[in-house]
Amino acid sequence: MNYLVAVLPDRIQAEEAYTALEKQGIPRNCMSILGRGYKSADEYGLINPNQQARKRATWTSYLVVPFGFVAGYLFNVLTGIEIFAWAGAVGNHIIGGILGAGAGLMGSFFFGGWSGLRESGDALSYRNRLNAGKYLIVVEGAESLTREATRVLRQFEPENLQGYVEPEPVQR
Repeated sequence: MNYLVAVLPDRIQAEEAYTALEKQGIPRNCMSILGRGYKSADEYGLINPNQQARKRATWTSYLVVPFGFVAGYLFNVLTGIEIFAWAGAVGNHIIGGILGAGAGLMGSFFFGGWSGLRESGDALSYRNRLNAGKYLIVVEGAESLTREATRVLRQFEPENLQGYVEPEPVQR
């Protein structure tokens, strides 16, 4: 499946472009307008980068926090650092493990959140443009369809015109 996304500055241009696409024979079920009064980014299924970042950070924490606890515990055992005198040797080892788990938790949210935002691709810029009052026209279909739509949409001088190709699923 191929996708074509055009960013237009206002509703009037978006509607004119949509009408021009219809006149060229592009089916309505292959086109969408995103913006105020039309579909939202969530309704269309545009990835929410914050949600992706939160998911990745949570997933990373499941892996890193136990490792941080073990690393903190072993570090305290090897170095013999006395964190609190009243806790005793075993208590200090456990406190070292808790501090290591806390460090792992912080790392997972910083690194996991960053990588989740990075994986969102152009979705964040498109959401920002929608929030700024711009409109998106999305055409999805075969390569010939998106090529024809590109030719039509260039007449409207969109702020951005970007094509995407959905990767084929890997068959084993």
